[in-house]
Amino acid sequence: MYSNKENVNILTALLVEHGVRHAVVCPGSRNSPVVHNFNECPQIRCYPVTDERSAAFYALGMAQALQQPVAICVTSGTALLNLAPAVAEAYYQHVPMIVISADRPPMWIDQQDGQTLPQPDALGRLVKKAVTLPEPNDEAGHWYCNRLVNEAIISCTHQNRGPVHINVPISEPLFEYSVAGLPKERKIEIVPAEVPSQAMSHIGRMFLLSKKPMLICGQPMNPNLDEAVCLVENDESYVPDLVLYIGGSIVSKRLKNFLRKAKEVWSVNASCEVNDTFMNLTKVIQGDEKIIADYVHFLTEDNKHPFIEKWEQLLSRVRSHADMYQPAYSQMAAVKCFEEMIGNADDCHVHYGNSTAIRLANIFARHRVFCNRGVNGIEGSLSTAAGYSCAVDEPVYCVIGDLSFFYDQNALWNQNLRGNLRILLLNNSKGGIFNMLKGLDQSPARDRLIAGEHHTSAEGICRQNDVGYLNASNAEELQKGIATLIKTESSRPVLLEVFTQAQTDEQVLKDYYIF
Repeated sequence: MYSNKENVNILTALLVEHGVRHAVVCPGSRNSPVVHNFNECPQIRCYPVTDERSAAFYALGMAQALQQPVAICVTSGTALLNLAPAVAEAYYQHVPMIVISADRPPMWIDQQDGQTLPQPDALGRLVKKAVTLPEPNDEAGHWYCNRLVNEAIISCTHQNRGPVHINVPISEPLFEYSVAGLPKERKIEIVPAEVPSQAMSHIGRMFLLSKKPMLICGQPMNPNLDEAVCLVENDESYVPDLVLYIGGSIVSKRLKNFLRKAKEVWSVNASCEVNDTFMNLTKVIQGDEKIIADYVHFLTEDNKHPFIEKWEQLLSRVRSHADMYQPAYSQMAAVKCFEEMIGNADDCHVHYGNSTAIRLANIFARHRVFCNRGVNGIEGSLSTAAGYSCAVDEPVYCVIGDLSFFYDQNALWNQNLRGNLRILLLNNSKGGIFNMLKGLDQSPARDRLIAGEHHTSAEGICRQNDVGYLNASNAEELQKGIATLIKTESSRPVLLEVFTQAQTDEQVLKDYYIF
């Protein structure tokens, strides 16, 4: 039996009609009619997560894995505000996520009643659309509720996908389950237009006619381009005259500064967003980024452009340097060893945390990686990978730094996890990236106050959450530990904690850039 709340039943029915099959649900009483419905509905699978901030990153990771919208349902009050970091990440990564917040009836907002705050539009510009459903009492109210849910889900899944917010006021009594079946609801569909072939031809022609064209794809992997630019940043012959930029953020500041020398940039995205990353944007092309990138690759595959060949020779040199470089025991050595052991990662999925971790991935990874580079926060990388692991059967690896891991440790406090989640924790007892910031070493506050220096291990956290624990403190233990992390059979997650010294990590990375 379903809830007797009409707006909740309309919402549930339309989620099913639009193909939503996964929902991360958080505890609470005001949202219990929604959670009850999801649990009753055979088409929707529920994933309980208590920590709302972590739960939202779980939903983000699942949506990345499934390439489908995932719902995240929370109760009223501050629960909704805890979703903001993951919603912001989903917004800038264009990941479809449906935020469903239960709410008190509007007459009780700002009346010192429990768990009440102004929830409509609480997520502001971080969502593509925000709607507050009525509690219908006639046909017009039912039609209006239906229309709002359709509009929100369509905004989530079409025209440059992204998160949306559906706020659901629910009056008491909350716990009446007397409806035998969901209503048959009107589903509104969008038929997308095809990419115009004329525009595609123009892009290809202009790219081939340019003397120095470059195709750059962001979010987040730009392998070895940071090192390449380091070698040629003062050589004007490597500066492109036309950059075709396929959206998403770029990790390397050095690369971004270098591309700001280009004469002209064309940005490609599905919603005509103006992203002037390189400060020389001249054209925004509305279209499917992957289709356009594949088309340009097709045009240049057989007839190599001289400028493209010039850059490929440079990148080949950098890749050879990365392959040949043998770092001393350090975080860099850990990532190189890990990447060599998993190879092209055809049978697994790899997530990296922000800061040092993703920069090391850009040196050694030769496959697609996931990273929360939409806003570059450290707070949800583990939860995102954990959520991803719930949606697939293949191994999911998370390579993560210590501050990011300890901040997000509630990701492991979860009954949904299985043995396909494997964590490589790089622990040098601080935010090591701060050692690389020129001038910050002059501040006595750097280590303790800015870099978050600590003396913490993950062993106790793993024990309390039934996570297999391994550790390494030297090169021999590292090799053995990574092999065990990858090959061991387990019904629960496994973590390898690699202890290094921040000063050594800093020096090894600096030595790598000496070609």
